Amino acid sequence: MSAAALANWLAPRVGMDADLLARLVLALAAVLLGAAALLRTWASAYLQASVVYAGDVKTESLVADGPYRRVRNPLYFANMLMAVGLGALMSRAGIVVCVAAMVGFCYRLIFREEAELLASQGEAYERYRKAVPQLWPALTPRTAPAGRRAKWADGFKAESWYWGFALAVAAFAATLNVKVFLVIMAASLGLFWVMSMAWQKKADAASPSAPAPSKAEPDAGTQRAQRRARLAIHGRVVAPTVLAAR
Repeated sequence: MSAAALANWLAPRVGMDADLLARLVLALAAVLLGAAALLRTWASAYLQASVVYAGDVKTESLVADGPYRRVRNPLYFANMLMAVGLGALMSRAGIVVCVAAMVGFCYRLIFREEAELLASQGEAYERYRKAVPQLWPALTPRTAPAGRRAKWADGFKAESWYWGFALAVAAFAATLNVKVFLVIMAASLGLFWVMSMAWQKKADAASPSAPAPSKAEPDAGTQRAQRRARLAIHGRVVAPTVLAAR
């Protein structure tokens, strides 16, 4: 794996035991995954947990609070950190393929979603796009806060499976026990699957059914609430807060 290859290459050059160095590299990978999980939790704290993994992409309004004041796509940036962190467990070719695939996947969604935001929000989003970096976070906020409050419980609920990835790598760094790593990873992926199914069912339940001819169409407020229940996210956050004109 990449961590072992790097440790074997560095060990004679720095005068350290290769096994100890490999553990340190894996520990750094766990820290990177923890940072990715924290960033995703921070971003998701400004959403409802039930919309984070919904199935449709909706880009009707903007969030300009929390990490979105520093980077337009914090969840996608966290995904790239995750790819690098997990890459420490892969071969040298594997980490290149993993990171390249994640970058391609994220940018494909970014270009699609930002085009939809530009079409729906127009000048408001163009100002936001000019002020806030697309993927590499700025050190200081680039916009004024929109006034939303973080719901940390929802954030941790939405990203609990992501924290499992960091825990799995940390456990492997401490024990070098593949079985422990696989059990924790499997539990994290299982949790992700169960939560995704639950949120999708909730979104489906909130979706409007085909209207009967004798019934009136939902009013505008109801339609907005129904659309918000189907909001999607892999990295572009959408919520009912629109940037103020500046």
